[in-house]
Order: sequence, then C-alpha cells, then structure tokens
Amino acid sequence: MQTLAQLQKRLDQVQDKLESEEFLTNKELGGEIGFYIFDYPAEFEVTVREHLSHVTKKMTTRGEISGRKFASINLFEMIIELLKSRKLLDLAYKMQKDRGDEALFKALKGPLEQNRVAEFIVKQAKIEECDFIMLHGLGSVWPIVRGHGLLNALHAKVGNIPTVMFYPGEYDGAALKPFGRIESNNYYRAFKLVP
Repeated sequence: MQTLAQLQKRLDQVQDKLESEEFLTNKELGGEIGFYIFDYPAEFEVTVREHLSHVTKKMTTRGEISGRKFASINLFEMIIELLKSRKLLDLAYKMQKDRGDEALFKALKGPLEQNRVAEFIVKQAKIEECDFIMLHGLGSVWPIVRGHGLLNALHAKVGNIPTVMFYPGEYDGAALKPFGRIESNNYYRAFKLVP
C-alpha cells in the first residue's frame, strides 16, 4: 500500500514529466500510442485533486509563454455537460430520486456509452489544438464511466496526442483495479506516467 509520502514524491514528478520532450513527442514508446496512467490510492483523492489544480495553474501560465496547450478534463464535469447538452440532466436527477441508483445507471448506459463520452470529450476539449490531455475525476463517475472503456474509446480519437488518466486505484501495467479493491479482468495497455 502506497503511503501519502510516497504518493507525494510521485506527484512532485508529474509536472516535469508532462513538460518533457519525451512525453510530448511520444519518444521512447517503441511505436506505441502515448497513453499513460497515474494510479493512486483512492483515499488520497483530495490530495491528488489539489495537486492537479496547482499543476494545471502553473502549466497554464507557462503555456501562455511557450505556446503549449493542453486539456485538463474533469470527467464528472464533462458528464454533467454531456447530460445538459442532451437535455437529460434534470431527468437523471428525477429518476435517481424517484427510482434509485440502479434505475439511473441502467437508463444512462445508452446516452453515456463510452464512445459517446469519448466523442464529447474530443469535441468539448478541442483536443486537436492540444499538446496533451489530462483526464481526472474518474472516481466521481465510476461505474458509469470505466477507465479501460474510456481509454479504449479515446484510442482512435486522439491520435498521437499524449493522454494521461489519473486513476483512483491500481494499475499493474496490464490491468486496472478500481479503488484498489474491485477485481477487474479488463486488460489495458498503457504506460505508468510516474512509476
């Protein structure tokens, strides 16, 4: 189990990694797509959120000078925007209140199918203008959005744009384990952003 001190050491390397030429140009990947995962214990979600906010502000300021652009995508906020754009948000609230989580989850499977979510992200974030993409907030939208499903859906849509998912759970280089507690048979091939 990773301690807070160990996590902080890894978080302190994130900005340098995101600004490195190797990351931005997908060098040293042997022809693989530049998909990365930064996994962390879910109980440190607030720490990761605060750190990402700080890093995002610093990189936005630096980007104004360097011309580098990136998208920092909070998946919860993106799902809210997607539901609003389809005029489903108020209906979703009402369904959850009247019929519960299970009914809501079942009703949203179609509108929030992973390819639709990926297409919305690509459109809203204007990723064609981005040097890289950061995805975070997955824990707030799980299980409606699954890490491996979203990355698979984004794979064909982002091309060579390096993409990082901040993942509340464990990634062993092959399988994602949500929250470090839920076993998953979902194989996904990505690189660890910071081992």
